[in-house]
This record gives sequence, C-alpha cells and structure tokens, in this order.
Amino acid sequence: MSYLLGVDTGGTYTDAVLMRDEEEVIATSKSLTTRHDLAVGIGGAVRDVLAQAGVQPGEVVLVSMSTTLATNALVQGQGDRVCLVFIGFSERDLARQGLDTALQGDPVVLLEGGHSHSGIEAAPFDAAGLRDALDAMAEGVSGFAVAAQFGTRNPEHEIAARAIIRAVTGVPVTCSHELSARLGGPKRAMTALLNARLIGMIADLIEATETLLEQLEISAPLMVVRGDGALISADLARERPIETILSGPAASIVGASWLTNEKDAIVSDIGGTTTDVALLRAGRPMIDPDGAMVGGLRTMVEAVAMRTTGLGGDSEVSLAGSGVQLGPRRVLPVSLCAVAWPELVHGALDRLVSVDRIGEYDGRFVVPLSKAVRGLSERQMQMLERLGDKACEMSSLIRNRLDEAALQQLVGRGAAIVSGITPSDAAHVLGRLDSWDRRAADKALQLFARRRTSAGTALCEGDEALACMIVDQPTEQTAQTLLEAAFAEDSYDFDQPVDELARHVLTRKGLDHHRGVVALDVGLNLPLIGLGASAHSYYGAVGKRLNCKVIVPAHAGVANAIGAVVGQISMRLKGQITSVGEGRFRVHFIAGPQDFTDLDQALAILKKALGDAAQETAQDSGGVGVRLRFEQEITSAEIEGRRVFVEAEVTAIATGRPRISAEN
Repeated sequence: MSYLLGVDTGGTYTDAVLMRDEEEVIATSKSLTTRHDLAVGIGGAVRDVLAQAGVQPGEVVLVSMSTTLATNALVQGQGDRVCLVFIGFSERDLARQGLDTALQGDPVVLLEGGHSHSGIEAAPFDAAGLRDALDAMAEGVSGFAVAAQFGTRNPEHEIAARAIIRAVTGVPVTCSHELSARLGGPKRAMTALLNARLIGMIADLIEATETLLEQLEISAPLMVVRGDGALISADLARERPIETILSGPAASIVGASWLTNEKDAIVSDIGGTTTDVALLRAGRPMIDPDGAMVGGLRTMVEAVAMRTTGLGGDSEVSLAGSGVQLGPRRVLPVSLCAVAWPELVHGALDRLVSVDRIGEYDGRFVVPLSKAVRGLSERQMQMLERLGDKACEMSSLIRNRLDEAALQQLVGRGAAIVSGITPSDAAHVLGRLDSWDRRAADKALQLFARRRTSAGTALCEGDEALACMIVDQPTEQTAQTLLEAAFAEDSYDFDQPVDELARHVLTRKGLDHHRGVVALDVGLNLPLIGLGASAHSYYGAVGKRLNCKVIVPAHAGVANAIGAVVGQISMRLKGQITSVGEGRFRVHFIAGPQDFTDLDQALAILKKALGDAAQETAQDSGGVGVRLRFEQEITSAEIEGRRVFVEAEVTAIATGRPRISAEN
C-alpha cells in the first residue's frame, strides 16, 4: 500500500490531499497561504491530512506539488527586478511581442552580435560591452535574461554572455534557447525575462517545501507540476520556473479528469486570485500551440490552452461607472485583515463610518509581507521602512502620487499587500461564509456603498445591497470568460475576435432565449466542470446563465492537489533542420550547426541526439519506465515543378511515471 501526498500552493490557500495507491482520496485539507513564510501554510495542510488519515510521515512515498504563484505573479505584474541582455537586436525590437510591457522598467543591455537564420555569425559578440555594462549597473538585479538573434539556430553568443554574467555577478542567468527552440527573438526574450523574474519566488517555495518535508521526516522525492500537466523534478523547476506558469490550473484539469471521468468538457476553476478556463478533450487538457498566455503576455512555454483572468474570491472590488468591477488585482480581504489586526481595522472603520465624507483610500489597509525583497529602489526602500512590521491605514502611508506609485511597486515585488473589499467579504455579509470577521466586512461594505457613481449618486443603500451587487458580478465575468474560451476552441471559424463574439448582441440575447419574430438560443454544448472552494455555491448560477450541464465533483476544492499526485513525467525536446543549398541539410545542435548531404541521415542523427537528451532529462527528473516517441514535421515547397525541402522540426517525447521512495 502506497501513500501519495499532493500539495497546491495558491495565492490565498494551500491545499493538501493524501491518496492511497492513486485510487482513493483519504484526506484533504486547506490552510491559508502564508506569504511571509510559505512553510507555515504548507505545514498546516500537510500535518492535517496526515493526522486525519493516521498515516506516519515515513509511509509517504511521493510528494508532488502544483502552484499558482507564478501564474498569479504574472497576472499581477509581480516578480524580482532583472536585466535583459539583448544581443543582435535594436531598440525597435523591444516594442515587439509585448516585450516592452513585460520589462516594466527593468534595465536592458543592447549588444552587438547574434547569428543569421542559417546559424552563421552575423556580427561578433561584444563581450567587452557586456562587461562595461555590468560594471556600470548602479542598482542591483536578482537575475539576468539573455536572448540573442537566432539563438535557437546557434546559441554560441547566449552561452558566452551567460559565462561572463555568472563570473562577474554570481546571480542566476536564463538563456532563451534553453526554454524554446522556436524562432521569434522578442517573444523568446520575453519568456526568458519572465523566467528570470520568477526564479527567486519559485526557489523560495521549493526550499520551504523541502525544509518542511525534512522536518516532518518525509524522505519521498519532490515533484512539481509543469504548465502542461506533466511532472518535473524540483531541481528542474528551480532552473525553469517559467514552466510552472499555469501549473496549478494544469493540475486542476488533470484532477478534474480523474475525479469525473469526463472525456470532453470545459473546466473552470475559481481560486482566490484567478479564474482559469480550459478544454478537456479525450480526457487530456488541450495544449496551446502558440504558447501559454498569462496576464496578457504570450510566452513560448508549452502549457495547457488556458484562459486566465484576474477574477477570484479575493479580487479587488472597484467602482466602475454605476456599478462595480472585480480584479484583476488580488487584495487581502478586509474580513481576513481584521483577524490579524483587529484594533487597527475596527478602529479605522468605526471612525470612517461615523463621518459623511469618504476619501480615496479610506477603508483600505497596507500589510507588510517581507523585507527580504531584491531589487528595490531607494524610494521603495524608504516606504518599506515607513511601513515597518505592522499593518497601517493606506491613507496614512500615501502622501502623494509618487508614494502611490512606490506602493504599487512594493506590492508588485511581493513586499506588501493591500487590503480592501472582495467577493469574500461580500459572502461574509450575506452569511455564505463565516471563516473570518463578518463585522469588519459589514463596516467596510457600508463605507464603500457611499462612494459616488459617475452620475454623482451613492453606489447603493447599505452593505447588503452592495454585497448582492458584488456576488452577482463574478457570474457575469466568468460567463464572459467561458464564452470567449468556447468561441476560441470551436471548430468553426467565426472570423471575429472571440471577445467581440462573446459580447455580441446576438450572443447576449441568445443566452436570454430571445423570442420575438426571431428565436435565439445560445449555450455551451459541453458540460461545465466547476472547481474551487466555492464551486458548489457558485457554478450553478454560471451554468444557468450559459444553458449547460454543470458538474461539481467531490473534492472540487482540492482538484489541483489531486492532479499533482496523478500526473506523469513527460519531457519534450525540439530540434530543427534547415536547407542551406540544394542537397545540403543543416542540423542545429546546441554545440553549433552541422551540415549533411543526406536528409534521412540528418533526421536520424537529430533524433538520436534529441532522444538521448529527452530520456536522460526524464530520468534525471525522477522518471522510471521511460518510453520514447518522436514527432516530425517536414516542410517543402514546389519550385519550378518539383518539391524542394525547406525545413524540418523533430520533437522527442520521453514519458514515464514518477519514481517513489521505495524505488530510490
């Protein structure tokens, strides 16, 4: 009999499940995610499931973890300050593929160098310029991302830059060719940049988990769920944290399939920070061929085809015209803040409710999370010192617009969090939740209800009316996201942007079953699997709105942790062959390009190299019983009546089950 432990660390909650032989869930638990020390929240959930099941720590043979921390960080623009080393590109290239948006003001070093499409050096690498830039860098960074022009065709300059940066700075370096073999320099650079930004965050999570497991005397190997639902070793996740974006959602899809046995369905998972929507086909999550899309940024990470929106139980409630809008930023619910800081929260709310006027920051608080944050500016450090180690009213911390910007940056770096009203607070007011301080929620909503709409009138009368307005909003926003996902995955090409289709008057009237001279009906043609802690009370209304069957399985609130346990190890490596003249085929190896005169020979040698590397990586990640298969795509063109080879792409896929402690 084997016991397997699954853990999911989210923005709000950390979930744990204990399974027997991958066949039965025998214990589940939830604990608040403790951002100041992740081991506290993880430990609370793990100890609880072990105690519930009466299982000794030494009996656990596998620990597997999924997380939404990377996804949430990208959605909210968080992460460490890093530097991009951009080789062979111009400043204009920074404005392509969302790279300038992803930079968020972080430094860039533009250098001469790079290669041509065929892998031949286009210009010498400016090693001296890189050393000068490193010496002149005034403010510290936590890591570097390196991207060279056509670095996937020849990574020589990326590798040279990495060696110099490591020798001079000693901080982590991410090379773009390590993350993707596809062309598209700016997008590949953005992927490397985001990876570098996430290294510290994911390393902290893995270290906290490993420390806890050691304290509990659990010696089982630790695996991490990748964005496509497969498992990788903790060591690989440290190096490539970008591959854990959509880790939690991917684990949820795998868990949904296991829990329901549904083969074709739409899966929607609402958490504290985000709502994630994906399609289940033939029992497997669909993979996004264009790369994972998170927070409006299109990466080159192979991950589930997922629509992630900043909508969750802890989404910030803001005024929008004559109503409210939720997200995308996560805030700490006032009702939860009051549990930790009761005198501050109730004292401030009682004072503010007693007066007629309401200020811009009234009813909102700032809570410190960590002083050990890398890459802060002088102004940000000053604000962090003023904040100290205690929560405070937001109005007392912000003196001007520069302070407001500095606070937003502190939040983005994970040094602090804002507390404000959320759907969780509204649920407390309506009696649907009783986890935290309802009195604080009552007062905060009463205060917010006084805010003036665009028409100059009060938003609504009292806290209960506002609570109803807030809890209705997730239904509409989730329905919108589900419709966009459905239109995007439909086999028919509607030849219009999916967001416009979802908002089109015919779609809206079809949802309402319009009956005039014209009869209109619109709905989802697949069942909707609802996941998340609030799924049972939430997705019924969503299903009714979308005219579809709704399935909310047992253990819907911990599907992500279940998916972490039942996943498999899978490694995919890609390689290319290009044409450099008639009868000459260039294979692009990591060590540099090599030419062949026979295509079959070139394909065989590339497959051998990729297969060996994929198999070795799968085994190093703890895979046993590893199986190897290949996919290849050969592109040709017709020129003067004959077929001419253009290029080929080969993918080696190594899969196996994770090694358990008894097999070590």
